[in-house]
Parts: sequence; C-alpha cells; structure tokens
Amino acid sequence: MAPAKTYEQLVAENEQLRIQLEEATDTIQAIRTGQVDALIVDGEQGHELYTLKTADQTYRVFIETMHEGAVTLSENGLILYGNSTFASMVDLPLSNVLGTAFTTFIDASCMDAYEHFFRQSWLAPNRVEMIIRYIDKRLTCLLSATPLELDEGKCLSIILTDLTLQKENQKQLKANNEQLALMNAALENSNRALNRSNDNLQQFAYVASHDLQEPLRKIQQFGNLLKSGYEVGLGEQGADLINRMESAASRMSALIRDLLTYSRLTIPSEAFQLQDLNLIVRDVLGVLDLVIQETGATIRVDQLGKIPGDATQLAQVFQNLLTNSIKFMKAGEPPVIHLSRQTVSRAELPENYQPLNGQQQFCLIQVVDNGIGFDAHQAERIFGTFQRLHSRGQYPGTGIGLAIVRKVVENHQGYVMAQSQPGQGSTFSIYLPL
Repeated sequence: MAPAKTYEQLVAENEQLRIQLEEATDTIQAIRTGQVDALIVDGEQGHELYTLKTADQTYRVFIETMHEGAVTLSENGLILYGNSTFASMVDLPLSNVLGTAFTTFIDASCMDAYEHFFRQSWLAPNRVEMIIRYIDKRLTCLLSATPLELDEGKCLSIILTDLTLQKENQKQLKANNEQLALMNAALENSNRALNRSNDNLQQFAYVASHDLQEPLRKIQQFGNLLKSGYEVGLGEQGADLINRMESAASRMSALIRDLLTYSRLTIPSEAFQLQDLNLIVRDVLGVLDLVIQETGATIRVDQLGKIPGDATQLAQVFQNLLTNSIKFMKAGEPPVIHLSRQTVSRAELPENYQPLNGQQQFCLIQVVDNGIGFDAHQAERIFGTFQRLHSRGQYPGTGIGLAIVRKVVENHQGYVMAQSQPGQGSTFSIYLPL
C-alpha cells in the first residue's frame, strides 16, 4: 500500500494539473479560432504531426464569431463540430456537444419532420422550422442545411437561427391586431352613433327654423293687430304690455336663429378650399352697411390674403367680431376698427394653442377696436355660450356671437383669444394654419 501523500505533494500535483488544464484549454481555443492548423503530439513512436485539413482558418473564425448556432453532422447524424453559440443555445459546454447525436436536441414533436429534413438535406440545400430542446429549455429555430464534400468524406452543415424573439413579436402583433380590430369595431359603432346624432341635430334644426319660429311670428303679428285695431281701448299700460310681448318674441326669434347657426357648426363642413378673406370681409361690410352708417364707424381693412377654409363659416367670424366691436362702442365716440394680417411661426403661437399636425407657418388675423373694452380676467369667459358681461338693457344680443366665432375657428383647427382693458378697446387675435 502506497504511503499517504503529504499536503505539500498534493498541492504540487494540483498545481501541475491546473497548468496542464490551462494548456489544453488554450490549445482547444487556438484550434477553434483558427490560430493553429496542425498539432505535434508525443506518441509511442516519437513525435507525430497532425494537420487540421478540414478546418480552414477563415471558415472556422467566421463560424465561431457568428451569432447563429452552427453544427457539422456526419452521415449518421453525429455532431462533428459545433460553435459556442450552439452550445449556449442548448445550455451545455461545447465539449459535451461534440460527438453527440443531433437528434438529442430535437423535440419529440418534431422528430418525424427532422428525419425527413435530414434525408432530403443530403440531396440539396434545405430549410425547416422546428423546436430545439435540451431538458426544459425549448427554442423555435430555423434550420438551414447544406451538404458538403470534404477530404474525409461527406458531411452536413446546419445553421440554426433562433426565432424565439420573432415568434414572440408575431404573437404580440397578432394580439395587437386583434385589439385594433376591437377598437375599429368600437369606432364604427361610435361613428354610427355620431351619424344618428347628426341626423337628430339636423331634424332639430328643421324644427327650430320652422315649427318654433312660426308661433313667434304669430305672436308678433297678433301684437301688431292689437296695437293697430285696439290701440285706444288698450290704453297706455296695455300698449306697453304689447310692446314688451313683441320685444320678447323678437329676442326669442333671434335666439333661435343664433342657436340654429351654432348647432349647424357641429356638422362637418365640405372639404376646405382656398378663400380670399378680403372678398369675404367686403361681403360682410355690405351686410353691415346700415349699422356702419348709423354709428359712423370707420373700418380699415389691410390685405388679408387667402387661407384654406369654409367661406360661409369664415364670414360668420368676421360678421360677429365687427358687430361686437360696433355694439360695444364708447358713448359719443364713433367706432374705429382695424383688421390686419401677418404670418407667424409655430414658436410664436400662444401657449394654449398646440396644433396637432406638423404645421410650421400660421396666419394671425387681428381685429382691433376702440370700444369700451373689458376686464382681462373675462377674456376667456366671453367666448362661452350665453355669456354676457353687460345687461340686455345696456347692450342687446343673445350671448352666442363670440361662441360661434370660437366654434368656427376650432373647425378650422385654429385658435382665438381676446385682450383688453376697461376703456382701452379690445384686440381679437385669430390663429389659423396655412
């Protein structure tokens, strides 16, 4: 029985084994990376030279550094060579892969397909998709096979491309498409509901313009008949009541007309066309000619140019703004109104205006007057429906005019704002995309 080795002897032997293992590892790495093409081995009959005839250096370097797995199979399906990527795909050291039957890594569900693929690949290059597995790890891979004629005989080169991420993306894409289909269906339902709402709105518009207006006209007519036929019998108080009745009916009629106009603005307009704003303003001034003469208003219009839009709606903007400026004139001071235009960049837009598209150039139209003005904190409120800063007795109106202005500007994907101080006039600024 050999005597037990001392601690120092065991340490020395362990160090010698570590050095030999490092040398063997370095040699294997050198062969795999193509740094050597031959080995000299100390055999029974002296030094023997072994050349690596089937391992071309360029080919080996390329295979070892590629991201796809690569194996070379013998005619009976054994792995003669494999790169590090394939070894990592099956979670094994490369030394455990070499000499193993490739079918070891084929999932049972794909075995019949692989046998057919293996036979056909010896005749011509072939491709197939199947599952590679080892223990609990499974990867869906694309196998691309090419038969090779080497010095030692025939072999089969197979490149394995991991399709796992691609399959996950396809699965996610399918789920997204299904979700998109559901959203499209919901959108179609919303569109149908919106169309029904628009139909109801158009029916309301018809009722408002005909059925509701007709009783008001009757009230006004009967009031006129009472005053003309029974003025003496009514007396002063009776005549005053009839006047109030006619005034209320007139206000109601104007309110219905303005509501009808506002409701129609919610209906999508026809495709916008290039509009000459100076022609639109000229027509509006013709409509307002009588009130302009009565108030002695001076209206100066610069060159306003052209913008894409709806002519009828844009006319409503200018008519309401000019009417507003004339209405809120200072006592004893004729209105002076100035309409101007300039081009501004996206960087010059107000903070509250954030266009959704990539438009970079905008048209800024300003309507400046010398009227009574208003408190700055009321600048947003005046664009609300039925919002009034003064009593009806001071300044008549329905309180819808500026709401119509905002609605039209928004229909044109623009923005409107007002700036003023009491007694210092007002400036209305309209930003429209070009």
